Amino acid sequence: MNARAEITQRYIDADPYPWPYNGELRPDNTALIVIDMQTDFCGPGGYVDHMGYDLSLVRAPIEPIKSVLSAMRAKGYTIIRGEPGWDIIPDLYPAEGEPIIDKPGKGSFCATDLELILNQRGIENIVLTGITTDVCVHTTMREANDRGFECVMLEDCCGATDYGNHLAAIKMIKMQGGVFGAVSSSAPFVAQLP
Repeated sequence: MNARAEITQRYIDADPYPWPYNGELRPDNTALIVIDMQTDFCGPGGYVDHMGYDLSLVRAPIEPIKSVLSAMRAKGYTIIRGEPGWDIIPDLYPAEGEPIIDKPGKGSFCATDLELILNQRGIENIVLTGITTDVCVHTTMREANDRGFECVMLEDCCGATDYGNHLAAIKMIKMQGGVFGAVSSSAPFVAQLP
């Protein structure tokens, strides 16, 4: 029996399939990406607040993300942040040594070294959180899927300035058997995380 056959398969309950599809969920091959949880997008006095949007929609993911961050940090998973964007909110500030990607576009792969960092660390699975579900998170998920990464979005760890857009983005992921990956939420993820 080779070493590969001895690996226990681990999955997280997700829709439309248990994630990751191959059952290879481990700290050494899985990364959490937290996108754009910065003052401009979810902090009082930031850009979204000044635009008149309901901040509760983009602040709702903070506590679920904190739960996932804590669980993944404790088990040694890779944690990567979106742009510091004129600074990441204190609730979710990166720990020492966690890479921060300063992204100039909607997606986290555009004109950044994110793919290089993931490949250097042997990452195959990506857990996506942050804001906004329908723009930056969704774009990053599509970019990651195109590059061969197995993705899951934690829906309660994401938010949008329009709740209908949040729901539509989640629905789009689940279509066609999981066209970009799968969708789960923080509670089953934390409970089932190996």
